[in-house]
Amino acid sequence: MKTLLIAAIAVTAFAAQAQAQDAAAGEKVFAVCRPCHQVGETAKNVVGPVLNGLFGRKSGTVGGYNYSEANKNSGITWDEAVFAEYIRDPRAKIPGTKMVYAGLKDEKRTQDLIAYLKQFDASGKKK
Repeated sequence: MKTLLIAAIAVTAFAAQAQAQDAAAGEKVFAVCRPCHQVGETAKNVVGPVLNGLFGRKSGTVGGYNYSEANKNSGITWDEAVFAEYIRDPRAKIPGTKMVYAGLKDEKRTQDLIAYLKQFDASGKKK
């Protein structure tokens, strides 16, 4: 019985690891975002705002970026769940957003992207 329990725990732990976020894979996903967004210590607003310190930040608040009224007035505070919903279909989540991206439908890639973005604090330093 003890061996069976240990085996079950090992299988569960392995499955959880397989589902875990992968920041390195997320960096590759971010390559699609890079034409419009930057992260890191030298990041600047370009077509889209800087994504440093995204999680916990209110939507439409990065200084120096000209947001749509829809984004500024969305009332959103970015967390993993809200970002996942947004990145799946930005225009459905915030009708009137300026973001012209069809959406990231793959849940694993979304989680990896989240892991990558979570590394950067508001100053762009990796945590």
